Amino acid sequence: MIKLLLVEDDLDLAGNIIDYLELEDMLCDHASNGVAALTLMAQGNYQAIVLDINLPKLDGLQVCARAREHGNDTPIIMLTARDQLSDKVVGFDHGADDYLVKPFAMEELVARLKALAKRRSGQHTQLTVGPLQLDVSHKTAKFGAQNLKCSPTALAILEQLMRAYPNPVNRQTLIASVWGEESPDSNSLKVRMHNLRKSLSVCNEQVSIHFMANSGFQLDFRKER
Repeated sequence: MIKLLLVEDDLDLAGNIIDYLELEDMLCDHASNGVAALTLMAQGNYQAIVLDINLPKLDGLQVCARAREHGNDTPIIMLTARDQLSDKVVGFDHGADDYLVKPFAMEELVARLKALAKRRSGQHTQLTVGPLQLDVSHKTAKFGAQNLKCSPTALAILEQLMRAYPNPVNRQTLIASVWGEESPDSNSLKVRMHNLRKSLSVCNEQVSIHFMANSGFQLDFRKER
């Protein structure tokens, strides 16, 4: 069963959505305003969130942005009557993963929710894995209370490793995520990875990066000695 949060102030629409989702084996909590939504997000372990934009107390854009600022990586699909491309861009800029324009077919909502529930969002900007903390927005990293000195490229590599943890990231995916279409020379990743490992050397050997020939690069954590 998929556990969801629906944030919608139109109670009739909310009731119809909840009833339909239950038929699809989806358990749905409900909030009718932005403040209540943030409270439930902090308390519940949801696989996806359906978030209306026009909400009382705190609108959906603000709710989404605050959730991401606090490290919430639950996928969010926004519901709205605004159908312009610029409106969608604003939604994505605030941390949404998907966008569905009202009126919509329930079958489409279900299909999108099933796809979103299989992954975590890449929109959150506060990453914490073990003793490591990374603030993507401010481009800073910490090991506990200690700041790590990393170049922007090294931070981008660390971000991909932290988002994937505990899974490894293969070389091709890492290069595409960090450099995009601008393919680096053959030594660039090797040099940047060496620099990142050097930055992590202050972690008292608690954090390391392993390379596995058939899998890629993976963060590894050990207990303090």
